[in-house]
Amino acid sequence: MASKNLNPNITILDVAREANVSYSTVSRVLSGFEFVKESTKQRVLEAVDHLGYVVNPQARSLAGGKSRVIGLLVPALDNGYINEIVRGIDAELNKLDYDLLLYTTHRDNGKEASYAVKLTKGLADGLLLIVPLLDNTYTETLQAQSFPYVLVDQGAPNSFIVDCTNWQGAYDATQYLIQLGHKRIGFITGLMALISAQDRLDGYRTALLDNGIKFDPDLVHVGNYTHSGAEQPTHQLLDLPVPPTAIFAANDLSAFGTLEAVRARGLRIPEDISIMGFDDIPQCLLAYPQLTTIHQPLEQMGHMAARMLVEQIENPELPPRHITLATKLVIRNSCQAL
Repeated sequence: MASKNLNPNITILDVAREANVSYSTVSRVLSGFEFVKESTKQRVLEAVDHLGYVVNPQARSLAGGKSRVIGLLVPALDNGYINEIVRGIDAELNKLDYDLLLYTTHRDNGKEASYAVKLTKGLADGLLLIVPLLDNTYTETLQAQSFPYVLVDQGAPNSFIVDCTNWQGAYDATQYLIQLGHKRIGFITGLMALISAQDRLDGYRTALLDNGIKFDPDLVHVGNYTHSGAEQPTHQLLDLPVPPTAIFAANDLSAFGTLEAVRARGLRIPEDISIMGFDDIPQCLLAYPQLTTIHQPLEQMGHMAARMLVEQIENPELPPRHITLATKLVIRNSCQAL
């Protein structure tokens, strides 16, 4: 039978009349309920196809089924870090036959709370959170409601988490610069309220100490993981009586700000100063020179987070898990030996 165009005005009652079954039978079929006769199920699906019925995910969820929709909260879609994680999430959910409902919070705590409430009230079966400054009360509320969620690149007690080896990545980056002969290595931190920023600073500090280089707090300046947030710290480092010969920025966006600030001073990269980043977002290949950085498996993190959430939805008794993916050094053109 040829399918008609999808018609949002057709209701589940129309499908029931067309298939000559009860409303509850149609609901069970559309919710994936197993104990429905195959012939009845086929009749309902043919009626859905013939009428062009559009399933209302919220209504189906309220009826006790699954919406097969995953909610995703992100601060914005203005950088490669977020985009690469979302790419992995979208690909994995498509493979698992789930739809994605995306909300951008623009780093507004009020919006974050509002969107989280909407998503947990029947719009979605689970929630993925890439919200840097997540308040633990969110996760406590989700836990109290037994609502499935996964945190990406952040932590909270008793939570499902996917992140990467932030400490080891920063250690490896600093170790590489030391091997190139650098001893005065400036460091521009991320937003220090975040665990990832704390871990990266600690990895930098430990690598220095392991190589017999005294940690100098004057070489550390606080950034915020943004391009603009790294420009002033870079100028402050370059204004030191003995400026660094290399600068390690805690993420690639910060490194781009450092590149710009260094060029504004008339310095050459890497001839006059080496620059190191962290994340390995696609824009690293477009920078001049191409940025040496730490590869964080962002797309894989998205895949893993989506898979972990669906497993949690389908097996609610699973205990919380914390998956940490490995980072690796990617050598390009922005660093050179002294």
